[in-house]
Amino acid sequence: MTPTATRRLRIGIGGIGIESSTFCPHRSTTDDFRQTRGQDLLDRYTWTRPDSDFAAAVEWVPLLHATSLPGGPVEAESYLTLKDELVTRIRAAGPLDGLVHDIHGAMSVIGLTDAEADLTEAVRAALDSVGTPDGTGRPMISAAMDLHGNVSRRFAEPVDLLTAHRLAPHEDAWETRERAARNLVRCLRDGTRPHRAWVQVPVLLPGEKTSTRLEPAKSLYASLAEIEKLPGLLDAALWVGYAWADEPRCRAAIVVTGEDAELAAAEAGKLARRYWDARRDFVFVGPTGSAEECVERAVASGKRPFLISDSGDNPTAGGAGDLAYMLGKLLENEAIRSGRVSALHPGITDPAAVARCFVAGVGAEVALSVGGKVDPRHGGPYELNGTVIALQRATDQKDRAEGGAYDRGVDMAAVRTGGLTVILVERRKPFHTLADFMGPREGGLGIDPRTYDIVAVKIGYLEPELYDMAADWLLALTPGGVDQDLPRLGHHRVERPLYPLDEDAYADGAPDLTPVRLPPLAV
Repeated sequence: MTPTATRRLRIGIGGIGIESSTFCPHRSTTDDFRQTRGQDLLDRYTWTRPDSDFAAAVEWVPLLHATSLPGGPVEAESYLTLKDELVTRIRAAGPLDGLVHDIHGAMSVIGLTDAEADLTEAVRAALDSVGTPDGTGRPMISAAMDLHGNVSRRFAEPVDLLTAHRLAPHEDAWETRERAARNLVRCLRDGTRPHRAWVQVPVLLPGEKTSTRLEPAKSLYASLAEIEKLPGLLDAALWVGYAWADEPRCRAAIVVTGEDAELAAAEAGKLARRYWDARRDFVFVGPTGSAEECVERAVASGKRPFLISDSGDNPTAGGAGDLAYMLGKLLENEAIRSGRVSALHPGITDPAAVARCFVAGVGAEVALSVGGKVDPRHGGPYELNGTVIALQRATDQKDRAEGGAYDRGVDMAAVRTGGLTVILVERRKPFHTLADFMGPREGGLGIDPRTYDIVAVKIGYLEPELYDMAADWLLALTPGGVDQDLPRLGHHRVERPLYPLDEDAYADGAPDLTPVRLPPLAV
């Protein structure tokens, strides 16, 4: 490849990102995706600004970026609509030196078994058809991914550079995207076509067992920055895979990238062996229990606020968000039901119940059939009688895109019964920050979770603001589309043997963890 140090680079930015649980009855459509184009797309990143150190060296070409809150599989027609637009925009953009492929890595599409591979093959073909501005070489692809993504060989082969988050929770999401961009510019400037060493590890663990707050994930991920500093290497990445999709590609993966093919393979192999050897050392990020046990322990505790994760229906992992299972368990507790203990349960999705609350108005008594409509498998709707205490229109909120997940404004209603306040939402929404509860400005929902004894959130590991807020917390192992009990879900399409579904696999020795050496993509 010819170095391009003497001219300004043209680099596209685009991608489609969503985390999709194939065990969730919800179906994702184009309406669930925040679609960004033009200047709005460039404004997502700090390194595309006119005052960045790239300004004189790179012309960033915005294509299409579509990102959604995690959910169920994407409808085929919706996926094709987004894919076709991205490919069309690449072809219309003209010659490009490369593409920052801003994706998640765990998108499932109805009818496909490897959606990211399908998308990336189409992107590669489009880039090759337009070629580079100087007519030499081949456009490069640099993928920025979530560590909960999947990396099949089919997906890895057409990608020149791959990197992923190194923190869970993903406090380094924007740093990951910038690293992907910087690695791409560096290779284009130097005329480098990197080697890639790829290996999958037959382990599939939920994110709540692989948080980098705890060992062994903490040390494994901390080692990546040191590996990439070795002479001849550029990047080291480790994916734990996505546990709630039932596809052959779902498992841990490692990619080490660099000019030194032998060193890349050696380091990838060492990482793979370390991950395999540590597989039984991964533990849940917090103490766990059934829903009933968690409610009882929270009520008995003197620590306030006490947070409970309703992990099986976590919408930010792909859950339907409408299970009323935890709601029922909270109201089975006499201390909460009588009002002696105050509790808050945000985020049950039910547009019909929200609409009825708006018709009734604040202060009205309502009888609602709550939740269990998208995912009725675990108790169905809950018959809730209470008082509407607050309402918030979507127009009073501000859309935001944090870490790549789309969180749009939604209509919300708060209903109180006994000591429990339930927040109902008209479409799936996470509750990760104080602003999610209180509203961004005067006139919002106005609920402060810090004033409650117990807060039961549909989430897995606690996001930073919730983590800092909690005096104590428990991870409730509840049912749902993102159940932490993987054997209970019933995977049957993943490649076997696979730990922990096959606990005693490889009892007589380790699996073959020899990395596959993927040579530089042909120019």
